[in-house]
Amino acid sequence: MFKILDRYIIKSFILSIFYGLMAFTLLFVIIDLMENLDDFIDNNVGTFIILEYYLVFTPEILKLMTPVAVLFGGLFTAGKMSSNNELTAIKSSGVSIYRFMFPFIMVCVVISGLIFYFGGFVVPNANVRKTQIEAEYLKKNESSAISNLFFQDPPNRIINMFYFNPEKLEAYKTGIQTYDTLNSIKMTQRIEAERLVFNPKKGTWTAFNGTVRKFSELNENFTSFAEMEITGLKFTPDDLQVKQQRLEILSNVQLKKLIDDTKNAGYDSQRVEIEYYSRFSFPFTAIIIIIFGLPISTVKRRTGIALQFGINILVTFIYLSMMQIVTALGKNGSLEPLITAWLVNIVFFSAAMFNLFRIKG
Repeated sequence: MFKILDRYIIKSFILSIFYGLMAFTLLFVIIDLMENLDDFIDNNVGTFIILEYYLVFTPEILKLMTPVAVLFGGLFTAGKMSSNNELTAIKSSGVSIYRFMFPFIMVCVVISGLIFYFGGFVVPNANVRKTQIEAEYLKKNESSAISNLFFQDPPNRIINMFYFNPEKLEAYKTGIQTYDTLNSIKMTQRIEAERLVFNPKKGTWTAFNGTVRKFSELNENFTSFAEMEITGLKFTPDDLQVKQQRLEILSNVQLKKLIDDTKNAGYDSQRVEIEYYSRFSFPFTAIIIIIFGLPISTVKRRTGIALQFGINILVTFIYLSMMQIVTALGKNGSLEPLITAWLVNIVFFSAAMFNLFRIKG
């Protein structure tokens, strides 16, 4: 019986999620289109470009709307079963509320895994094209130059650049500081150059119109140069683009590398760490929401399913709003990155478990 019941619940639940997700995504696109319509018209953006824009925007929308669709699917499935007295029959046969929720939670576990993969790899790749369309057609973030970079080139160099042009593979007003490997605060050499150009065939950097200062215990040696190939530099133009790109277009692997590079260079990685840890915490939203909302729908009330659905949707948006508020606090330095990413999940999961255990199975 249980296998038949599980299949019945899973089929109804997945179909409800699918229809809810399509409806919420379409509503999101319509609202966003209304907000951006003036920008599209002012910049003479063609119909096919607009369609492409929302095509590559869809993965991010799906990720954001999935928790809401999961709640909708759970409430609709349980509410329908309650209205048809199927839930009463299930309880009468000795099935507890916890056993009844099992197939819902299993589906949400799978969905959470999909959200994790989607948010960590598919969405960033789609956002790359979305960002390009915004820059080219909507004049947003249209500067292709990467500016004001400070980072470490392991093991013993600190690099600073006024800006870098990824199209020409040229950095301008660059400083390269080399430190003693045994004494990290002792500078042994500093190179300053007007231009630093990358040769993709050789994989090397060449400095133009600069100076070299070498420091010893007793004196300083100063020389100037018109052109000098600098050996031993490990960073590439791709590394420079990753260091300053918008975080939403970076995959989980790129985010982790950016965190390590930022820490090694001695700079604050708070903002990047919050984004990275949030990629792991957000997928659990679907599980927590279904545990929180489903028990309420299994108890018959005079208020009806419409009010129950409204209350749970309100709770969901409060949940998502609190995540935004806590994230803002974390970026301001008020909370540790790991706490920032998981705090709301912990609070709502505790409330969900309390709500679950107070309902008799």
